[in-house]
Amino acid sequence: MSRALVMGVISDTHGLLRPEALAALAGVDEIVHAGDIGDAAVLDGLRSLAPVTAVRGNVDQAVWARALPDNVVLERRGLRVLLLHDRQLLAPEAAAAYDVVITGHSHRVLNEVRDGVLHFNPGGAGPRRFRLPVTLGRLRFRARSVEPEIVTLI
Repeated sequence: MSRALVMGVISDTHGLLRPEALAALAGVDEIVHAGDIGDAAVLDGLRSLAPVTAVRGNVDQAVWARALPDNVVLERRGLRVLLLHDRQLLAPEAAAAYDVVITGHSHRVLNEVRDGVLHFNPGGAGPRRFRLPVTLGRLRFRARSVEPEIVTLI
């Protein structure tokens, strides 16, 4: 059996790339950032660990962010993955076209399967918002299956 492909999932950094986040993402095969990056230096820091795919969040208005797409569709180990910032912008019936929907925006962890689709929000990894934990995620892809994990940073 082939080894799992490990995707690091981070969102809502708002310009802050914590050392704890870098440590938690060390060794992943790739990283996706679900928006509200806040500063191009965040993506540069993540690229020091692994290839990065990122989408633009609502705070990503600077010139450097204009080249980022609003959403990206990936295929990993036979599964279709949609990456976007705000899940409210996705019609519920549209999610059925994917196996995994990765979002950010709310800073709240979401890790649930609805109608056969994994909805995954790694929470916020940047400045603490309210009393929410600071988190990110990992997805382990195997042949036609995915194992989600939430990692609490602080």
